[in-house]
Amino acid sequence: MYSTELSQHVNAPRAAVYRALVDADAIAHWRVPAGMTSHVHEFDAREGGRFRVSLTYDAPTASGKSGSHTDTYHGHFARLVPDEQVVEVLAFESADPALRDTMTMTTTLTDADGGTEVRMLHEGIPDVVPADQNETGTRMALANLARLVETDPRFGDG
Repeated sequence: MYSTELSQHVNAPRAAVYRALVDADAIAHWRVPAGMTSHVHEFDAREGGRFRVSLTYDAPTASGKSGSHTDTYHGHFARLVPDEQVVEVLAFESADPALRDTMTMTTTLTDADGGTEVRMLHEGIPDVVPADQNETGTRMALANLARLVETDPRFGDG
């Protein structure tokens, strides 16, 4: 298992970014890399609340971790600190035991340069998930988060 840590500056206040971290519709839009679509099956944004999300590859030739073209993960919110931090404990739904270990994703928000620095620490990533693919997907998701929060009026000034 390994970990990655990436960050993204968002030109919006922490409260606006936090709302996008705990909103099911927002998750479906930002936490999906290019070349995939997202479906949020379950999302209860409270400590102990559960979630389940599927990411499906657009290309019919791509193979997923959970199904022929899909990566599905489920888990729960371990910690929610409004406008500061979201800690998620999650696992892939997979027949492959090498993909079923529990991972922790900690997203921390801090004030930075008139906006918010979003730091995402993803721990316990299975070794069979290529690190470069995980980092690329996380960078895409963070860029999507910034774009969504900076342009969607639902996330206006915190």
